[in-house]
Amino acid sequence: MPVEEFVAGWVSGALGLILGHPFDTIKVRLQSQDKYRGVLDCATQIYRHESILGFFKGMSFPIASIAVVNSVLFGVYSNVLLALTSTTYQERRANPPSYADIFIAGCAGGFVQAYCLAPFDLIKVRLQNQTEPRVRRGNLRPRYLGPVHCMTSIIREEGPQRLLRGAGTLMLRDTPTLGIYFVTYEWICRQYTPKDQNPSSFIVLVAGGIAGINSWVTATPLDVIKCRMQMDGMKGQVYRGVLDCMVSSIQREGPRVFFKGLAINSARAFPVNAITFLSYEYFLRWWG
Repeated sequence: MPVEEFVAGWVSGALGLILGHPFDTIKVRLQSQDKYRGVLDCATQIYRHESILGFFKGMSFPIASIAVVNSVLFGVYSNVLLALTSTTYQERRANPPSYADIFIAGCAGGFVQAYCLAPFDLIKVRLQNQTEPRVRRGNLRPRYLGPVHCMTSIIREEGPQRLLRGAGTLMLRDTPTLGIYFVTYEWICRQYTPKDQNPSSFIVLVAGGIAGINSWVTATPLDVIKCRMQMDGMKGQVYRGVLDCMVSSIQREGPRVFFKGLAINSARAFPVNAITFLSYEYFLRWWG
């Protein structure tokens, strides 16, 4: 099993995470809280009440964990593609795999990633949704003092099984979405790159950015449901499952609720995935 794909996934995931976390914080707030009028209002309130540090809540944990999950995604994708086509990364430009094989490998990576990601994502979402300042002021004090305290609090108050809250929704979101993600990236690279050559940096950036936007257009409805289910434990049991969460959300806010955060997801997706794919490609070229 080639290990360089896993290493490249970790490096690219870490770089993308640092760039995209402030956008992700705004997205999570918009999807799980209804007190904001839009992206600009949410960003303004975060900065006014929590300073610039508010945009980076929950990032220390993902930089060590979700980057590893990205490593799992790219590693599983590449190794499943290797099993399906018997071609390594260095051989794929001369003997490109079919789009069906790419889609299957992407779906496999998304499925495995979802269950690795679930506990880390739950902790990240809980920390991002804390509106209290990090430093105690008067009677204001954050419920969670950090990622480890958040994890132990969830286990103590809600049970260890709650760390997997939202895993099923993540699986439904990521399995087809990441198949589409890799197919979109590969299709754009092939369209604008001469046969047997590696795509240029510009093409990689554009293809990665468009692949990211395309995947989030598909993923956002289930991402909204996932965020709301993950927030249940902070206010008691609210939803009985995915379907109940969907029906309750529509009844309260209408069908438009499923597109909350789409604008910020798209704005975040282009630069994050452009950098992710560029660093991934160049790391593997250097390794080869």
